[in-house]
Amino acid sequence: MLEIPWRGALGLPTVAVLRRAILLVPLAGACLGSSDALAQAQPAVVTMDRAGGVLRPARVQAWLDAIYGTQRAPVWFTADGPRTDVQVALDAMRHAADHGLEPDDYNVDAVQSAVRQAADMTETQTVAATDAALTMAVLRFMSDLRFGRVDPSTVAPRYRATPPKDMRFVNMLRSAVAEARLADLLRAVEPAFPQYRRLEALLARYRRLAQEPFAALPLPKVGKRSVAVGDDYEGVAQLYDRLRGLGDLDATTPPPGGPRYTEAIAVGVRRFQHRHGLDADGVLGKSTLAALDVSPERRATQIVVSLERLRWVPDFGNDAIIAINLPSFRLWVFGDASRDHADLAMPVIVGKAMRNETPVFIGTMRLVEFSPYWNVPRSILRNELLPQLMRDRSLLRRDDMELVDASGQASSSDVLDDAALAALQAGRLRVRQRPGPANALGRVKFVLPNTMDIYLHDTPATQLFERSRRDFSHGCIRVGDPAALAAFVLSGNGGWTRADVDAAMSAGMHRVVPLAAPVPVIVFYTTVIVDRDGQAWFLPDLYGQDTVLLRALRRASPGFGSRPAP
Repeated sequence: MLEIPWRGALGLPTVAVLRRAILLVPLAGACLGSSDALAQAQPAVVTMDRAGGVLRPARVQAWLDAIYGTQRAPVWFTADGPRTDVQVALDAMRHAADHGLEPDDYNVDAVQSAVRQAADMTETQTVAATDAALTMAVLRFMSDLRFGRVDPSTVAPRYRATPPKDMRFVNMLRSAVAEARLADLLRAVEPAFPQYRRLEALLARYRRLAQEPFAALPLPKVGKRSVAVGDDYEGVAQLYDRLRGLGDLDATTPPPGGPRYTEAIAVGVRRFQHRHGLDADGVLGKSTLAALDVSPERRATQIVVSLERLRWVPDFGNDAIIAINLPSFRLWVFGDASRDHADLAMPVIVGKAMRNETPVFIGTMRLVEFSPYWNVPRSILRNELLPQLMRDRSLLRRDDMELVDASGQASSSDVLDDAALAALQAGRLRVRQRPGPANALGRVKFVLPNTMDIYLHDTPATQLFERSRRDFSHGCIRVGDPAALAAFVLSGNGGWTRADVDAAMSAGMHRVVPLAAPVPVIVFYTTVIVDRDGQAWFLPDLYGQDTVLLRALRRASPGFGSRPAP
């Protein structure tokens, strides 16, 4: 009996028996076995379940049924022995690290050993067990490539990605192996996003950088005063080597002749700061040195985490989409999601870390609301506005706010007397801000209905877009170029031009326009991005979500992080 001990949630070797997944698969050809031999065959004991992951016994059973069905014929063996793609499968799983996965998850050595034994034997039960074990290992590998190892809802409860129900690769496995096309199938399984391929290439690069001498020692610390151009810094030669190795310092820049921190080296520091989400001032402070001291090996782990997240993203085909990445404070609009070029990009302001974090989720933009009312959320009313009103009751009039009852009827008076204040405290009245130049939502609001009441909107506080770190909101997303975004999403409404949008935003009249073609909006979280020029951007873990996912990955793959970089 061949046992494949997939590791369980606690990292301890376990063997779970999936009784309905026992496969006793006869080889074609009467000389290789009879029904009596099949009845006596020992089952392969395998499981693909993992804690917090996307694989479940019922799903595995469905996949196995789709592959073996009523044929009960082997996938990987013929009467003449193993098929060519057996080695292709083993090699692909052995190089799983190239994709940010763990080869140990697929027990490649055990399966390969079983394949060697089965190739020299004619015992039906041995070949059947080996065929089943290899099928399940490859299924797990393909599932990891396509859907990831961690169920996104376990680490981001608001995120509802496409569930792993796409069985196309399962249904194609048998024919791909029979026709020696497994390598093509494996390539097709991976996410097709250009960003995903660029991250894979970046992962290989940073694993190579981890072996370079410049990565071995930390940079000398600075004292209470940061190091500016013209100051002496004892680690300047080491800094030069690190910036050269990371590609932030031009190869033509001469090495330093002493401890002086020169403008030539500061150019490389500014480049490094810019692509690591820091103020690009060229000053060597604690934050910049801390980022410089993150080893290439740790950056490689950060890339692996980002690859996992990209596997959660649904395939939008050729649809238009709006993508927002929270750690980079950036929004992109793609008229065609399959293209590698954004039609529009702009800065955004997102929810404050630790207090009002913007959730990751996938929504659909359905309405554009010009000169919107701002209905003050109950939490903001209770925690912020009410204490201010108790100190200064004229605040309603000054900020052009009004009281609204449960039926939606606005009060004709903006005087906040004791009775009205008590009704606000009891929840019988609420507050909304009228459209106008002081309105917190600005001149336009983009509605994507969701239970969290998260939407996109304009803002009068445009000066905040100049900041490098832009987590200032209560959770909603403020966009840097609302007119351009409105013109894009209304382009399918027929007759809407940029001039029409500008006029609607300036009219001061409340107006709701349903979109003729609703647009998917993905609010995402990744701390590594590679642009079209191949430049890598490493961003701070704004909400600590990398840390959470890293823990989940270690539970799903106990060998994660313990293997030395190749």
